[in-house]
Formats: sequence, C-alpha cells, structure tokens
Amino acid sequence: MSTRHPAHRPLRSHAPSRAIKPLSLSIALAFAASAAHGQAAAPAGAASASEAGKLQTVTVTAQRVTEDARSVPISVSTIGGEALDVLNSSGDDIRALSGRVPSLNIESSFGRAFPRFYIRGYGNTDFHLNASQPVSLIYDDVVQENPILKGFPIFDTDQVEVLAGPQGTLFGRNTPAGVVKVDSVAPGRVANGYFNASYGSFNTTNLEGAYGMPLGPDWAIRASTQLQRRGDWVTNTAPKEQTGKLEGYNDDALRVQLLYKPSGTFSALFNVHGRDLHGTARLFRANIIKPGTNDLVDGFDPYQVSFDGQNKQTLNSSGASAKLRWTLGDYTINSITGWEHVHAFSRGDVDGGYGAAYDPPMGPGTIPFADETSDALKGHSQLSQEFRVEHSDSSPLSWQAGLYLYKEKYEINSLAYDTLFGGPTTEVDATQVNNAWAVFASAGYQLTSDFKLRGGVRYTRDRKTLETIPVTDTHVDASNGLGAGTSDSRTNWDLSGTYAVTPNANVYARVATGFRASSIFPASDFGALTDAKPETNTSYEFGVKADLFDRRARVSADVFHYDVKDQQLTAVGGNANASHLVNAKKVTGQGVEFNLDAYLLPTLLVTLNGSYNFTKIKDPGLAVAPCGNFQTTPTLIPICTVTNPLDSSGHALINGNPLPQAPKYVFNLTARYGMPVGNGEAFVYTDWSYRSKVNFFLYESKEFTGKELTIGGLRAGYDWQDGKYEVAGFVRNLTNQVRVTGAIDFNNLTGFVNDPRTFGVQFKAMF
Repeated sequence: MSTRHPAHRPLRSHAPSRAIKPLSLSIALAFAASAAHGQAAAPAGAASASEAGKLQTVTVTAQRVTEDARSVPISVSTIGGEALDVLNSSGDDIRALSGRVPSLNIESSFGRAFPRFYIRGYGNTDFHLNASQPVSLIYDDVVQENPILKGFPIFDTDQVEVLAGPQGTLFGRNTPAGVVKVDSVAPGRVANGYFNASYGSFNTTNLEGAYGMPLGPDWAIRASTQLQRRGDWVTNTAPKEQTGKLEGYNDDALRVQLLYKPSGTFSALFNVHGRDLHGTARLFRANIIKPGTNDLVDGFDPYQVSFDGQNKQTLNSSGASAKLRWTLGDYTINSITGWEHVHAFSRGDVDGGYGAAYDPPMGPGTIPFADETSDALKGHSQLSQEFRVEHSDSSPLSWQAGLYLYKEKYEINSLAYDTLFGGPTTEVDATQVNNAWAVFASAGYQLTSDFKLRGGVRYTRDRKTLETIPVTDTHVDASNGLGAGTSDSRTNWDLSGTYAVTPNANVYARVATGFRASSIFPASDFGALTDAKPETNTSYEFGVKADLFDRRARVSADVFHYDVKDQQLTAVGGNANASHLVNAKKVTGQGVEFNLDAYLLPTLLVTLNGSYNFTKIKDPGLAVAPCGNFQTTPTLIPICTVTNPLDSSGHALINGNPLPQAPKYVFNLTARYGMPVGNGEAFVYTDWSYRSKVNFFLYESKEFTGKELTIGGLRAGYDWQDGKYEVAGFVRNLTNQVRVTGAIDFNNLTGFVNDPRTFGVQFKAMF
C-alpha cells in the first residue's frame, strides 16, 4: 500500500520536489536563507520509539473525504515519501510511476510531454492532441483533461493515489478505467521546507525546493519549485543532419499556494502553477527490430541515431485554482474552480533515418519514404467548476452531492515537412470545443457497527464540436466532411459494501459503472474525419484489506472483472499511414491485485505488490490495417510478421487479441534497511519493477510485441539529525536493460527505447 520509511521517519515527508530557471533557483536559495533565520521544525508525524517497526495509518481521499485506506471499498494504492524521492532523483518524469503499483502502466510516443495511462490494461494508445483517455489525472482536485496537461511534474507531493476501476460517480469525467490523483503539500501553520539536489550521468541535474510559513494569524504560503536538466547524450550520425546531439531537456515547474483560514469554519486555498519544457521529441529509430523477432538488431547502439530532419519539443503551461470550504454545522460546502492553459509544439523525424529509396543515400537500412511531421497545441483554455455539499453527523447516514461544469477550447496545428526537397509541404488546422456538465450524489449508511453500505449516482451531459481547416494541404480527405459534433448523456452509478471481519481486517465488494464521451479525429491527407461513439464500462470487484502482526505488516488484495461496451480504439499505421477511430463491440478484463508492506526487522521495510490482468477484444468482424509492405523490391512484402488472420482486404482480424500496452503481469518490490552509525543512520534502498510483454498495436505481430521489461534501482547513503539531512549515491536501470517500448508500423521496423543505466549522487536537507 504505501509506507516507505523506517519508523523514525514520516510517511509523508515534505521532501520530494524540483525547481525552475533563474526564478526557481532564486526561490530555492531564498528558502535556504529563511531556514537560517528560523527554528528548524522536526519532521511532521515522526513516530515515537515505541512505534519503531510499525506501519503508520494511510489515509486517502478516494471518496473525496479523508479516510483510512483500509475502510475504503476501492482498490487504491499510494506512493509517497521516499519512494517518490528515489524516482525523481535521476530526473525522471511522471512515467516513472509506471509499474510502481498494481495494474498501472504509463508510456508515451511524445517523450515527457504526453504520457498515456493504463489501469488494469484499460487505456488509449491515441497520439492525437485532442485524444481522450479512460484514465483521468486529477491534480490538486482539478482534472487535467488534455493529454499534454497530464505530464505536469510531481514535486513537493503529499501523496499519489491510484484508484483502479470506474470512478464515474465522484470524479466522473472520463474515468471508466480509474483515476491517478496527485495531492501537493499544502501550506500550514508551522514553517518548514526542504531542498533536494542530485547530479548524475549525462549531466542530469534535479533540483527541488519548497518552503512554507504562516503570514500572520489567518494566512499561510507555500512555494515549491523544480528544475530538471539533462545534457544531449545521443549522437546524430546522419551525413546531412539538421540536429546534432539529442535527448537532452530543460524541464522546469513552479507552484505557489496561499491559504486563508480566518476561522475553523472557512478556508480558501489558492494555487498558481506553471511549467516550461524545452527538449527533444521522441527519438524514432529506423530498422532497429530484427525481422521475424522482437529482438533489437545486432550491434544496436542506444547512443546513436541517424536523422536528416529536425527534432525538438517545447511546452508551456500555466494554471490556477481556488478551493473554498465552508463548515456550517453538520454541512460542509466546497467550491473548486480550476483554469488550465497549455501550448505545446513537437517536431520529429518520424521515418527514423536519412534519405529515402527515391533519393539515396539512405539509412540505416531501407527508408521507403521520408516523413517528418510536427504538431502544435495552441489557444488552449480549460475551465472547470465544482460545487459540492457534504453532510456528516452522529447518525449512521453521511452523504455528499454536487454540480460540475466543464469547458475546453483549443486549436491543433499539424504540419508535414519534406526535408529532402524543401520546407513545410502541408498544413492542416483543427479546432475543438468541449462543453460538459454533471450532477452527482453519493451516500454511505452504517447499517451495523461492522457493515457499511455506500452508493452513488451521476448524470453527465457532454458535447463536442470539431472543425478541420486545410491551410495549405489540398489533398485532405473530405469524404466524411471537415467537421462533426457529438452530444452524449449518461447516468453512472456505484454500489459497495464494507464489512469489518475483525478490528484490523475488512472485506469489501463493489459494482460500478463509468463512461467516456465520444471522440472525433480531424480529417487529413492520411484519412477521412472519423468519430467514435461513447464507451461504457461495468466493473465487479471483491477485496480484503488488513493490518497484521500489531501493524508490522499490511496487506490488501482484490479480484475484479469488467466489461466495456463500444470501447474506443485507435487504428494507426498500415500501408496508407492512416489513423482512425473504431469501436469494439465488447472488451473484457479480469485479474488479481495485491499490496504487501512489512517490517521484517524494525529497520528493514519491504514492500511487494503485483497484478495479473487478462484483457480480450470481443468483436468477430473488427479488422484493422496491419503493418506496411515497403520493405523489399521489386516484390513488396510486409515489414512485420502478422500473427492474426487476415480478411479479404488484407486487414488483420483482432477478435480475441489483448488490448495494446496491457501487460498481463506487473510486479514491484522495494526494500530499505537502516543501521545506526554515529549520530545518524546508514541505509540501503533498492526498488525493482517488472512488466510482462505487451502488444504495441491492435493487431499482433512478432516484431511489434514489446519484450518483458525489468527496471531496478539501488540507493545507499547516510542521514543524520533524525533524517533532517541526507546524502546518497544511486543507480537507475541497474542492469542496463534496453528494450523497444513503442513502435511505428507504416514505414519500416521503427521503434523507440527506454533510457540506459544512469548513476548519480544526491543531497537533501529538511528545515
């Protein structure tokens, strides 16, 4: 579940975070100066000596109120404290959470800018900038709907909660697979903060800082910042290249929160945040997969590419929120207003090589045709408003109800380039407007001292309009028109019960539904405008949660089954390099998940979690275009070995296939051992995550099946003054395992890989 510290250290350390440009660095230095003039606060929540070797209670807000995780009838896993410190130390982004809790996978073909989330195998591989996902990211109680927003860094974080299964009542918006919920450390009455710095391979620098303090009796402030840097470490060996070294980045983020709490009956928390990213787009590498296998070609070198096109990525985002809370007797009124804005640009050499068959020299291997594209998101604005009333008194009944409003508008700018013969060749714009509203209610009733029943309902109305605007491209496929609109309405519900078998062990059962609104793809010269109707999900779950051996161990486990009707899938690639939406009549998923935390010794904490997920597409008539057939001449043959049967049109029938990017097995292991030395503690921490093989696409083939991936880390160091100061050395991807983690199938055996092994040192101070 979650505790990651020896007993003398807090579960939720105010320690993970990062920094931003000269402004960020100056703020971090100001934090340090402030600490020199104030009294250092002890870590909040530090355990007493009698609590050594015992797990602290984990609280979550999975039901929009703070509760002991053991009493919540949902499969919820948490990550916090040292576990986040470790992942952030080497400059990783939000994708580092992948595989750290059961059933969670995160991948991206856009690098740091556009993560795609999957829970229980259920996600969306769509790479369009107006893509929706069935996993919702909720950051400080505000939904991050556009996929570009979902990459906002995690720093100065109280806790990350992963809620598996439909969350269609209390969160509602596009949550049929689940929710990843991130909560920042809030301002408080006591002055405290931290500074965290690490340096490692490829000139990777990670700086984090946060400081909070009261501003008189009614006000408090907290500023948090992150700065991540990595040097370019991949050399471009193309004979005529426009980009030299690649794969570096500058990724900066800042958050300032202001709390106003004049009394115990009213509070207002204001949040302003922003991000600035400059770096390299995903490096697509031509012909790196050995034909007939999913092995890398002999002699593959992750430190080299051969591009003749440009490669760059920029992202600027800003946002603000206001959370107001009134307590009026047994009633609490909440108002959450959120605004988000993001501008992003990404340009990459998609063919993965240089030259082309019609303009040699070319390489590496055969490059049938040159392909270099860019996409930009501009004019983006997302506004959301929630009003929610909670009621709780001494009676067995508690409830909450509310209203949710949402509006989003933006423009997508897509350009194709011809590096061999000139500049931009085509430009197509698209605008999308999305308006939605919902009303919801949820209630819990304590039927007996041991049994609590909960249920909820939500009605949602969602409307979208999209218009394609050909700017310079006269070949846009307008056969389905250039614009479309959708209008969806759905009612979702959930019903659950929790029974206390003993004071320390609960069992629960839950049935829940969720839905994802319709989607639209703009028209282009690679395909007509397409849309997909809404998908709905019904999930069944049974689980157990227990503290064992006087809180020296904690276990949770569940079994689940879900049925998705009309799941939206993205069919990409093939001979025509097309991309279009389809609906699968039915998709099923089922599996098992578990979490185990245990102190094997008072200073040895081990966590182990894992999951088994089995997904299946059930649609006998559904077929998609398989990989292209450009590999050899004069006879053209497919570039991959398709293992699905083909229909009369040469399309792959995908009935019975698992969902893409849905590993059957996910496991995660961490262990931390501490030993008193002098006035402090020497420690060793190791973490390992494993996921089994995955399909990259809807069809199955030998080449486009990602091998199993195991990533391990090791960290050793020394802390003193009860964890106030810490110095450590670390290594990430300890075994230096390099795997193809994604691919492009329309051109050649092009793929992209994970990062190689990195080393570094880290220093952290809390004040």
